[in-house]
Amino acid sequence: MQKVSSKLTLGLIILVILFAFSSGISQDKKDETYKALRLFSQIYRLVEENYVREVNPKDLVLGAIEGMLSSLDPHSSLMKPDEFKELEVETKGSFTGIGIEITIKDDVLTVVAPIEDTPAWRAGLKPGDKILKIDEKSTKGMKITDAVKLLRGPKGTPVKLTILRGDRDIFEVTIIRDVIPIISVRSKMLEPGYGYVRISQFQEKTLEELVSALQKLESEAQIKGLILDLRNNPGGLLNSAVDVSDEFLEEGIIVFIKGRTKATQMEFKAKPNPPNRKHRYPIAILINHGTASAAEIVTGALKDNKRAVVIGEKSFGKGSVQTVIPIEDNYAVRLTTALYYTPSGQSIHNVGITPDFVIPSTDIPRAKEKNSNRTEESFHKRFPSPDEDLQVKVALEVLKNIDAIAKLKY
Repeated sequence: MQKVSSKLTLGLIILVILFAFSSGISQDKKDETYKALRLFSQIYRLVEENYVREVNPKDLVLGAIEGMLSSLDPHSSLMKPDEFKELEVETKGSFTGIGIEITIKDDVLTVVAPIEDTPAWRAGLKPGDKILKIDEKSTKGMKITDAVKLLRGPKGTPVKLTILRGDRDIFEVTIIRDVIPIISVRSKMLEPGYGYVRISQFQEKTLEELVSALQKLESEAQIKGLILDLRNNPGGLLNSAVDVSDEFLEEGIIVFIKGRTKATQMEFKAKPNPPNRKHRYPIAILINHGTASAAEIVTGALKDNKRAVVIGEKSFGKGSVQTVIPIEDNYAVRLTTALYYTPSGQSIHNVGITPDFVIPSTDIPRAKEKNSNRTEESFHKRFPSPDEDLQVKVALEVLKNIDAIAKLKY
């Protein structure tokens, strides 16, 4: 009875797929698709009838779907109900883990960036670090979703990572999981008239936090220049990146995305800000190899619209759009549907953004605190200052001399 049911299920799946291909596709492609599905059907039955132990038909179909999606690119995947629910929680700004954004780069599980003020950040993980093992499990061939499951866990529990840094430096680091902070924006006046805003990730409340930070800085003094620090910002929500860009722009294109369908071809434009939110001062953006995705959108938007000068190192180059599409039984498909392009038409994906001033990075001091009760005051003690951070120092000097730079003729 189980076999009859599973064959009926498989037949229905194939019929649905064939129906989807019944219009708008050439006969050659239809024939090719039919042959491939027939091959799938033969293998499915072979496994079901001859494998060493009885298998769940649903597991076979889900495995086939996961394999199909993972063959497209590292970012496309089937999200099971618990993974889909976790993603919804994460974008709202709070989850338990070590606090890193990861990707598959050159077929290796790679750190995009550690999220600021998290266990991974305090442990010294860096953009580009390759994760060879999670605890004792090799990451070779591991999917991102599976890696995330292993990295997440209850607060206070340890996870051991084997890291390859560069070409030869292999070391182990044990990190204690914690609740990842929900604050994505922090700010400080570096010196009279020159503000500093750090955005660590793009979440639902990032714009709200940014507006509050800017209002606080602007109430303290007349702002002559602002440093917007997007280093080690792994990205986040597209809408949040658009909103943050729009906060600093009065007009112009922010970003446009291109996919195969009309639904995935969109252009986002800036709108004039209300009178009490006109930020009439120059901006210097700091980026590095850990600046990715949504952070690259903001950088590209402000750079191409001549709104900001960019300082630091070339960004990561993660410029593909993943659309999360809910399906039945609380599953979802995470599918790459388009690529980001900056206002000048430059693709971000696998290219990144080159700064106007290329300045090598220096390690930002990271205090190792024994307890988890970190306060805003303790964070400010670790804020990068011109004295200890070369890129901040250069950005500050550029802002102070921006008028002279703008007068250059060549």
